[in-house]
Amino acid sequence: MRICRFTTGEDPLYGVLTGELDEFGQIEEDATIVALAGDPLYVGVKLLQEEYKLADVRLLAPVLPRSKVVAIGRNYAAHAAEMGSDLPEEPLMFLKPNTSVTGPGDPIFYPRQSENVHYEGELAVVIGRICRDVPKEKATDVIHGYTVANDVTARDLQKKDVQFTRGKGFDSFCPLGPWIETDLDPQTFIDGVKIQTHLNGDLVQDGSTADMIFDIPTLVEHISSVMTLLPGDVILTGTPEGVGPMNIGDEVEISIAGIGSLTNKVAAR
Repeated sequence: MRICRFTTGEDPLYGVLTGELDEFGQIEEDATIVALAGDPLYVGVKLLQEEYKLADVRLLAPVLPRSKVVAIGRNYAAHAAEMGSDLPEEPLMFLKPNTSVTGPGDPIFYPRQSENVHYEGELAVVIGRICRDVPKEKATDVIHGYTVANDVTARDLQKKDVQFTRGKGFDSFCPLGPWIETDLDPQTFIDGVKIQTHLNGDLVQDGSTADMIFDIPTLVEHISSVMTLLPGDVILTGTPEGVGPMNIGDEVEISIAGIGSLTNKVAAR
């Protein structure tokens, strides 16, 4: 099931998207959205009679984290190597504020304080219920679904500050979308699911979740042993190798097999 959040120009609505994805993660042109009675994280999936054409609405970030975005650093060995970093012995956690979340098609604002802003295509996990101390074996019980994310990073500020808060936390530095896929389980695929990033049409990242150092159940177990996770909280699972700078006017498209594609342009703040 693909759950989206959208607007027709008025208050945001939730819906279930119909239609099939092509090999490039694009949805069928005649796809429609069946409206839901409210946020399915809180009222469940209650279908209404109203339907909308996807072409007639604007998609929004499919979830607004209730409290936090928990991101994982250096979770792909090749990415750690390209950054000149050692492999972590346990998941390296940091937080992005929920105010950094933005939706598909929305601009990524290039902050005045930085001269080196990078894209980082990632698989995002959306938490479905309040949970704490979740064992690996029960991780899927607390996952609502998966979406696409861009862990935008002001690399120069990250290096200058040492810790990640400013370099990762600007408004618009966490694009999410285009929807939440509830039926996908990346752990069931031996070869993982493919993650690709295109910058102005050129392929710059081409990885697979199979290359994660710490898999998703391990991440859920580790994070929930530290902090309570709430419905709508998002876990960013790390980025494959190939990160690099993007500039004002650039377009970044991140595609994940079985989910879809997230596209944003970079704009001056």
